Amino acid sequence: MFAIYKRELKSYFRSFIGFLFIAATLFFVSLYYFVYNMLSGYPYVSYAISSVTFLFMITVPILSMRILAEERHSKTDQLILTAPVSVGGIVMGKFLALLTIFLIPTAVVCTYPLIMNGFGSVPMGESYLAVLAFFLYGMTAIAIGLLISSLTESQVIAAVVSFIVLFLGYMMSSICNLISSTGNLLTKILGCFDLATPFNEMLNGTLNLQSVIYFISLTVLALFLAVQAIQKRRYSVSLKTLSFGAYSTGSIALAVAVVVVINIVLGEMPSSWTSVDMTSQKLYSLTDQTKEFVENINEDVTIYVIVAEDSQDTTLGQTLQRYDDLSEHIKVEYVDPNVNPRFYMQYTDSISMNSLIVVSEKRNKVIDYSSIYESSFDYTTYTSTTTGYDGEGQITSALDYVLSDSMPKVYMTEGHGEYTLSSSFTNALKKENVDCETVNLMDYDTVPRDAACLIINAPGSDFSSDDTDKVIEYLNAGGNVIFVTGLTEGETPNLDAITDYMGLSIAEGLVVEQDAANYYRNPYYLLPTQSYSTYTAGLYNQYYIFAPYVQGIVIENEEAEGITYNSFLSTSDKAFAKVGDINVQNFDKAEGDIDGPFGVGVSAVKELDEETSATLIVYGCDQLFTDEANSMVSGANGVLFTNTVSSFVDHEVSVSIPAKSYEISYLTIPQSKAVLVGMMTIIVIPVGCLAAGFVIWFRRRKR
Repeated sequence: MFAIYKRELKSYFRSFIGFLFIAATLFFVSLYYFVYNMLSGYPYVSYAISSVTFLFMITVPILSMRILAEERHSKTDQLILTAPVSVGGIVMGKFLALLTIFLIPTAVVCTYPLIMNGFGSVPMGESYLAVLAFFLYGMTAIAIGLLISSLTESQVIAAVVSFIVLFLGYMMSSICNLISSTGNLLTKILGCFDLATPFNEMLNGTLNLQSVIYFISLTVLALFLAVQAIQKRRYSVSLKTLSFGAYSTGSIALAVAVVVVINIVLGEMPSSWTSVDMTSQKLYSLTDQTKEFVENINEDVTIYVIVAEDSQDTTLGQTLQRYDDLSEHIKVEYVDPNVNPRFYMQYTDSISMNSLIVVSEKRNKVIDYSSIYESSFDYTTYTSTTTGYDGEGQITSALDYVLSDSMPKVYMTEGHGEYTLSSSFTNALKKENVDCETVNLMDYDTVPRDAACLIINAPGSDFSSDDTDKVIEYLNAGGNVIFVTGLTEGETPNLDAITDYMGLSIAEGLVVEQDAANYYRNPYYLLPTQSYSTYTAGLYNQYYIFAPYVQGIVIENEEAEGITYNSFLSTSDKAFAKVGDINVQNFDKAEGDIDGPFGVGVSAVKELDEETSATLIVYGCDQLFTDEANSMVSGANGVLFTNTVSSFVDHEVSVSIPAKSYEISYLTIPQSKAVLVGMMTIIVIPVGCLAAGFVIWFRRRKR
């Protein structure tokens, strides 16, 4: 086999075809790479790779057309067939020679993400997964070309038929949709030769074992069929030929059956076993919050998808498959509106394609497809851009909604200059299936009885003594309060009475953090130390919390009887509180400043009796739950907020999952360097290959 491999490899590099294939492949990949990545700044090399799939329909037939057809035409195949080499060794040697030629441009493409990485953040996992998909697709195309070359002695026929077969594999998904949008036996059979779908799945960022095995098994099958085609020519027409023919037909049928069974078995396996999410945002993975929530489901839920399964949204389909795999109580069913157009009317008046209907015995909820993706609108260009994927967030929230016995309610105080929550935080509460209302305590005799918790969000002025009494009375009845504090003008004795009731106090002034590991750029911009708790679940040791301009929280007596404290966000021992006239540019400690450490987020739980307790959670940063602070840490402050609220609404884990961002961090590439890279990859390297091939060809021709 090795002798055949060396012979074929030398023959391709002594002719012009090998160099032409390498040059053409690099030219087209580099052209799209230059446009998408170098000029436009996209960090995904998959954009360039997905654009050159058509190339295999042209270059592979030219590369493979002579590999066996020329041997047969010139009768030199008889010399090879009588050599002390098995037919399998002959086919494998020739195939590996072709694959080696293809590996050369693939190796060059492997350097492209490394070049891009010098100009910004590049998702390496997705990039090299795209290169792997490119290699597997090309490998399979080469095997198919070799098979067709083994069936004829005409190079032209081999090239034309290879083009047709590869074109059909490239277009098979569209052909099946034209035949039947709902799918039938014919489309299932034709779909076995769909090269584009498994290729695109890998380009989307999923290392799918089924896709990998599909390409490998199809390659092996093509090589096996090529061996069988050559074997039949070794025997003359005789009884022996007939017996071998029967054996050949049986072995071919067996090989096809084995390949089909392997792919069917892999298709039935849970996606969690066969797929690895390689995307930087983990678009196709379920968070630990969702996994913990779903694993605790003990009631049956059906998710109806209003679309034919073959026409589903690929990303949403993968997310739904993971829910289905995660729990035996969750069932996903596709409802084709062309077959059952009135199905949705028992749940809603109107619905769009790809929308979901989540149904349990208690209630149902419709997730419109428009809420699955977040988008922004540019009024200067009048274009809409998809900015995020919220499939997991919407589905987990809907599951909690249809399974919950009741909908909890939280109240936010108003009338004292409190901060209002932005839409991102109120939407998080909606996804948590929490009804949030504002309440002016002056209009009520007590805090509403149905309050799961009361939120006091950074009031700008002090409460009245009457309002304070209502809050303390609510705590005495086993209530839960989230108090976000901040600097105010003047004294706040009534607000202080609320914290004092639970043995806490707020240090005067603002905290200055002197440990560089605990602040961001400015000692007033704190990155508090986290300890593990219900409130920091999913954040601890993974994300920072950003807290600018903090007031320190002090536990007056940690051994207070009947009260349990947890300082889950805290400063370092080096922190101090600057009092008096505060200049945010002055970080020097002065006389009268208060030594730390301080709490930044503290919970106090007071046991009232054997069954009842009151909980007060204090955050010492009035900007903690704002979009500005939240965006600094990729939504971690928002997770802290939903974790805090969910701890009071009978959720063991928060069901408010943030949307996964689609926004791209573009590469910053100077025009001169982009042009230089473009010239090297598009012109210099391909032209160098062509020149080397021409020189070698011309020298051999002169001989």
